[in-house]
Amino acid sequence: MANVVVVGAQWGDEGKGKIVDWLSERADIIARFQGGHNAGHTLVIDGKVYKLSLLPSGIVRGGKLSVIGNGVVLDPWHLVKEIEQLRGQGVTITPETLMVAENTPLILPLHGELDRAREGQTDVAKIGTTGRGIGPAYEDKVGRRAIRVADLADAATLELRVDRALVHHNALRSGLGMEPVDRDKLIADLKAIAPSVLEYAAPVWKVLNEQRKAGKRILFEGAQGALLDIDFGTYPFVTSSNVIAGQAATGVGIGPGSIDFVLGIVKAYTTRVGEGPFPAELHDADGQRLGERGHEFGTVTGRKRRCGWFDAALVRQTCATSGVNGIALTKLDVLDGFETLKICVGYELDGQRLDYLPTAADQQARCKPIFEEMEGWSESTEGARSWNDLPAAAIKYVRHIEELIQCPVALLSTSPERDDTILVTDPFAD
Repeated sequence: MANVVVVGAQWGDEGKGKIVDWLSERADIIARFQGGHNAGHTLVIDGKVYKLSLLPSGIVRGGKLSVIGNGVVLDPWHLVKEIEQLRGQGVTITPETLMVAENTPLILPLHGELDRAREGQTDVAKIGTTGRGIGPAYEDKVGRRAIRVADLADAATLELRVDRALVHHNALRSGLGMEPVDRDKLIADLKAIAPSVLEYAAPVWKVLNEQRKAGKRILFEGAQGALLDIDFGTYPFVTSSNVIAGQAATGVGIGPGSIDFVLGIVKAYTTRVGEGPFPAELHDADGQRLGERGHEFGTVTGRKRRCGWFDAALVRQTCATSGVNGIALTKLDVLDGFETLKICVGYELDGQRLDYLPTAADQQARCKPIFEEMEGWSESTEGARSWNDLPAAAIKYVRHIEELIQCPVALLSTSPERDDTILVTDPFAD
């Protein structure tokens, strides 16, 4: 049976939540494979709005197994809070519907404190993080001082892990002028939250491999976008994990040969939250209009997103690094009413034309977008569910995007409602 990876192909906020929810009806298992609770998903189901930032989007669908993989960093207190919030909206969550990998690293309060302290120190070091401790938690994972879900089950192991982490963190906090961590309180808080987390703990790698062999369909859900990937994003203005599709295998413990289709989620224009390069960014009335019509404010942070025209060069780049088989093009309806549309097709750097964004930060800063203009449309595309419902100019725009990014459109989304979707290619087709 086909297994599908969903990744954002821009800087995040592409509308992954709706697409994952739409696809989850066909899947048996939905697995998060990276990121933390800094990445928001907004789902609209039968007029009801669900806002998720840690739990897989499939959690709101009955009869599905949702999985948080080891590639995620987990804030245990946020996990419990989000579960309670969804239960308050009528969602059933039990160990039969939610599993957390035993080897998932935890985000501790000290991680958030460190994140915010470093971000607030100087303008020079600003990355634009959410301040939720995601980066420091990944640092501890790589530094082999993380506390993982399984460690919560044994008091002696937990205390040993905390002591190892505090050797590093207290020295770092001292250098930043911060008070040492209250060891006893941290241990007590972890012991108190442990039962609420451990009831969902499981050997996810084993479960998923068994389920795959049994013919179950797995939907791998990524957070954020490929341009925020720690290796292939606009470094250092990136997240602290690998976002591209290859991480799906490592992030849950399943072989790369188990991935059958990679679906890249792509917004019909471009947005970015926080610092970093953005060649196609608009600072004019068109940019303001895109932001207002697209309701471009972060689900988690509430921060206003920077807006710009569609950047085909960047999406072509991310389709290559993630091995995207087809894209889901979202928010086409936001472009309704624009007399003229522009698409960035490449960059001019020191008199030379480039068809990709270079790696060096100084070169990225000097890149000037090269735009193509296209005729817009005055008709509404909102709610369209077939190609016949779309204006000819809108179809032309979509087809030209396919040519420029060298990847076909598999799904086309025309509103936040899950059924307002045009299916071109079924990613779950065997």
